[in-house]
Amino acid sequence: MKAVLSKEVGGPETLVVEDIAEPTAGKGEVLVKVAACAINFPDTLIIRDMYQFKPPRPFAPGGEISGTIEALGEGVEGFAVGDRVMCGVGNGGLQEKVAVAAERLFKVPEGIDLVKASALLMTYGTTIHGLKDRGDIKEGETVLVLGAAGGVGLSAVELAKAYGCRVVAAVSTEEKGAVAKQHGADEVVIYPRAPFDKDTSKQLASDFKSAVGPNGADIVYDIVGGDYSEPALRAIAWEGRFLVIGFPAGIAKMPLNLTLLKSCDIRGVFWGAFTAREPERNQRNIEELFDLWKAGKINPLVSETYPIERAHEAIAKLENRGAIGKLVVTME
Repeated sequence: MKAVLSKEVGGPETLVVEDIAEPTAGKGEVLVKVAACAINFPDTLIIRDMYQFKPPRPFAPGGEISGTIEALGEGVEGFAVGDRVMCGVGNGGLQEKVAVAAERLFKVPEGIDLVKASALLMTYGTTIHGLKDRGDIKEGETVLVLGAAGGVGLSAVELAKAYGCRVVAAVSTEEKGAVAKQHGADEVVIYPRAPFDKDTSKQLASDFKSAVGPNGADIVYDIVGGDYSEPALRAIAWEGRFLVIGFPAGIAKMPLNLTLLKSCDIRGVFWGAFTAREPERNQRNIEELFDLWKAGKINPLVSETYPIERAHEAIAKLENRGAIGKLVVTME
């Protein structure tokens, strides 16, 4: 079977496509014929040995997949050959078949496309955990989303709207702003490319404050980090919640005096650890996502698909912050 392999430390250009032996389903595992593998920011890091997990080489990147069960290992219950499923695998998704622990699988309801299903778990799973479990989101609040046109960002726009909030989308281009508006954003802020000098940072804080309104943002959903975080914190509401999701622009150095002045919280959102520590709560969140999808309140945007031979191009585009919505590698 074909697999995209990282055989040396480096960027997307170092990846190769080779034939490898098919895996088999061990005890408690199922063998999934992969239909699609969504590309996420960790894929850009893991091949450079910059992610918190460093699998031994050669390995396939790709953290979330959808597909069809082809075989059941010993002791597996609740699943059958032919079931349509999706799951997070950490890495190894960019290959035609994957053996995965059955406990990590979610059944994909009928009527939901497998390609789109591959784009749900990591982005919307992160966001529903972030907004509900860490952000204590409430109807009528204002939510400022940084990086609002990417996969995670659009999931935050859609879910915040589904929960009855006003959403301000912060993006880097007019094109991305238009996409965020199409997915429900009420206001859009176009920010410049970092690094910022003091005046630029001050102006962006002013732009954020104008967009969120005089009471500030009850929740800041920060997917970007770097120079963008402090201006957003300055636009937060009294007792607001600043959610740290990721930092492709760098790890921000935040002036903690602002947390005192705003009586606000800075809260980390680590969905991967949450799924391991509280699988039952995560299961309920994923079930809620499917309900919201079937109700038409969320709809993952897959903007481009790539064949397995061009998987490196998808990773490179995401790394260069050129992606809108999700990029997905399909196996057929």
